[in-house]
Amino acid sequence: MIKPRAYVSVTNDLYTDNRVDKVCLFLVNQGYEVTLIGRQRKLSKPLSERVYSTKRLRLIAEKGALFYAVFNIRLALFLITRKRIDLLVANDLDTLLANYTTQLIRRKSRLVYDSHEYFTEVPELINRPQVKRIWEKIEHFTLPKVSEMYTVNASIAALYEKQYNRAVHVIRNIPPLWKPKQIPSKAELGIPENCFLIIIQGAGINIDRGAEEAVEAMLHLENAVLMIVGDGDVVPQLKKYVNDYDLNEKVLFFGKRPYNELMYFTYHASIGLTLDKPKNLNYRFSLPNKVFDYIHAETPFICTKLIEVAQVAEKYQVGWVLEELNPIHLAEQIREIQANPSALELKKEHCRNAARHENWENECIQLSVIYPKVNL
Repeated sequence: MIKPRAYVSVTNDLYTDNRVDKVCLFLVNQGYEVTLIGRQRKLSKPLSERVYSTKRLRLIAEKGALFYAVFNIRLALFLITRKRIDLLVANDLDTLLANYTTQLIRRKSRLVYDSHEYFTEVPELINRPQVKRIWEKIEHFTLPKVSEMYTVNASIAALYEKQYNRAVHVIRNIPPLWKPKQIPSKAELGIPENCFLIIIQGAGINIDRGAEEAVEAMLHLENAVLMIVGDGDVVPQLKKYVNDYDLNEKVLFFGKRPYNELMYFTYHASIGLTLDKPKNLNYRFSLPNKVFDYIHAETPFICTKLIEVAQVAEKYQVGWVLEELNPIHLAEQIREIQANPSALELKKEHCRNAARHENWENECIQLSVIYPKVNL
């Protein structure tokens, strides 16, 4: 029997998107023939071999309105010309219009929407009301018509359910149980030894996510090093600050890394930081991927008082919740942790316990409701 064909689309270059990769692998295990579609950037790294097909679209623009317009046109043309489509999975609002257009033509196909965030309230749109209105119109036009929808936490699901009066599933972006065969040493990774290691990691090191305060806090700490593993729009500004204030030995930049490498750095860190500011609805109700990466790497974390993040920190006792975010207060909290290694070790033990409950294997139980196993 021929396997049903699933086409999964996202606007990034596929290199570091672990949520989409996990969903694709799940679909393969459910019996689908999967193709993941993204974009080819000028500096995109080659993809490792995967058990599903990938397609990167080459575009004439890499950002702005022209990029989104061209991407959706190219994506729609690519999808419409496929011989058969049984399942369309649109990741985030910036792929939904092309998928909806395809589904109008391929009416037998099923359209599922995976919203990774509360898209119309992202900080990039807050001060751009005209652009924001365009995305809101696209959302109002397309979202009510999808077959199924799921998002990354209960708070965001509740917002969508209230706005659109429809059921929204919750599939959190939690890693699988992390069982590395061998972990490279600090020396092999280029990490300093014999000091207190702090990490900020992930693909979205952007404005209003606390990285600036974390770097400035290093002015007030001794025998501590901050590792920034990942990239984002605020990183150039951080590098300038580090140079201006002679922090080059206390703040180290390691750039984007594949997931396993990212986890090696996270494992060696004493603590992690997740410091999003509640300046918009998207951040206020966010549950960053790094929260669960820290848990699985047995790295307790300091977090800001966001609803979803604080709930995880307090439920499992795996972190410290800041009452307010500023460099002085953050440095004081870190010094307190440095002075109490037994409390840190206890939270590491709590991380090990939390990982047994909070993992992708358990999250897939709910995902199987959305994507039942195919009977071949």
